[in-house]
Amino acid sequence: MLVEIDDKSGFCFGVVRAITEAERALAEGGRVCSLGDIVHNRMEVQRLERLGLRTVSHDEICSLGSDCRLLIRAHGEPPSTYALARECGVEIIDATCPMVAKLQERVKYAHDRMKECGGQVVILGKRGHAEVVGLTGQVEEPTIVVESAADLDAVDFTRPIHFLSQTTQSPQLFADLLDEMRRRLPTPDMICADCTICNRVSSRETHLREFAARHDAVVFVCGRKSSNGKVLFGICRETNARSYNIEEARELQPEWFAGVGSVGVCGATSTPEWLMREVADAIAAMGENK
Repeated sequence: MLVEIDDKSGFCFGVVRAITEAERALAEGGRVCSLGDIVHNRMEVQRLERLGLRTVSHDEICSLGSDCRLLIRAHGEPPSTYALARECGVEIIDATCPMVAKLQERVKYAHDRMKECGGQVVILGKRGHAEVVGLTGQVEEPTIVVESAADLDAVDFTRPIHFLSQTTQSPQLFADLLDEMRRRLPTPDMICADCTICNRVSSRETHLREFAARHDAVVFVCGRKSSNGKVLFGICRETNARSYNIEEARELQPEWFAGVGSVGVCGATSTPEWLMREVADAIAAMGENK
């Protein structure tokens, strides 16, 4: 049985940067904490915890003390988080993804622009997701967050719209919602569309369809909390009905590979390469045992 690991799957630049910053800080010694899971992958979080990284919540910031460095993960944070850390004397390691940082600035610009014309800012994103919390927290004014067409009822279509997106959303969903909003507006030019989806992420969709199509079965590896993982696994399943989503190798089921000649192993932007390799090795061992 042929087992292939997708060479375009795995950590995106922002996640690599955040983990590199964490590993560097841990190697320097002293206490290092991550504000929330550094990446939405339990296995990678546990690996870093073994190196000494501790995951903390916002409620714990002021109890960390001045001898602790607090890492802001790639998802970013609102200005209020930085202000709180300064107030409590906690040193920050800012590992916000540069793409997310640019998007935060665009959100502020969009609000300024919409103030001038009585408009509103709409973001395609997952409510409660760390990146989205950071984006909506850039300004005091409310930002409308939509996850699907069903959420568009919250939009006032008598007013202009500035439409943006969380960096890891689906380009197709963004395009579909944009078309629907243009249809509902009195005139299509009342909306400004700013597709802020990361190119390195969006390009994976087309590649993943091709990858999933050329294998008899597909195993997609990602953490349960990964928003990007849910989107990309959905693409695999649309392309190949024999697609399976797991978090670690022990979830593999031998019956998935009955009569299978080739298996593709792929993952989300939050999936480490070492974990995909571990899964691929386990699948290969199942084939040998047959």
